[in-house]
Amino acid sequence: MLTFGSAEIWPSLLYIGIGLGVIALVVGLLVWNGRRRGSRTVALDAALTLSGWWFLLSAVGAVIFVVKAFTVEWAEFNGETYVYVGWPDSLPCSEFGDGAATMLTCRGESLSHFTVTNASLGLRLLAAAAQLSTLALTAMPAVIVGIVCFYTLRGRVFSRMVTRALTGGAIAVLVFGVTTDLLSGIAATTALREVFAPESEWYPSAYQLTVTPWPFAAALGLVALAAVFRQGTRLEQERAQLQQEKTALEKETEGLV
Repeated sequence: MLTFGSAEIWPSLLYIGIGLGVIALVVGLLVWNGRRRGSRTVALDAALTLSGWWFLLSAVGAVIFVVKAFTVEWAEFNGETYVYVGWPDSLPCSEFGDGAATMLTCRGESLSHFTVTNASLGLRLLAAAAQLSTLALTAMPAVIVGIVCFYTLRGRVFSRMVTRALTGGAIAVLVFGVTTDLLSGIAATTALREVFAPESEWYPSAYQLTVTPWPFAAALGLVALAAVFRQGTRLEQERAQLQQEKTALEKETEGLV
């Protein structure tokens, strides 16, 4: 994720453009290197390399999350809670939308992004579990693309391994997607309950858990893609069988002649 901040919009857009340009330069170098070597599968080679880097960075991130859980005394949380933080009284806003001037409508936000210091080991492990689940979810595209490119480069695009990878990826996306949604909310509320006493007004009275629909949509798309590859595998096997029968028939005909 590329994030930049500035007083004006154009510097931020410039920085994001530079970041995207660096990424494009890396991809361009991979493509140029493939063409220089005379490769006929430049796109597949580049995709396989990038997915490998993506997976490697995800693995490094996973190690960092685990080490951090045991070595530091603070934990970061990102999940919806029932704790509502109101805006300060000094912030100009309109409670009922009265007045002709353009103003904010007075409201607040639920506490969802925060850090807890002196957190217990159990709380740090819970935060790490939520972060690892998110990391695993974001790494799944790299795994799926890597497997598909690997077998395609070896002339086995319609192999059973590719179909299994797509089906397994669909299951993993669904599981990690739902787990990430649930763990984020559970970890955030558990953290606030450890920070505040039950009699405190800031103590969350309930867990606010949300499951978004996009993991189901992504899993459905991968299952559909797996079905396409499965059909391709079946057609490939039928074609190979017909070719074998044709070859055997030609040999028999030559024997008769």
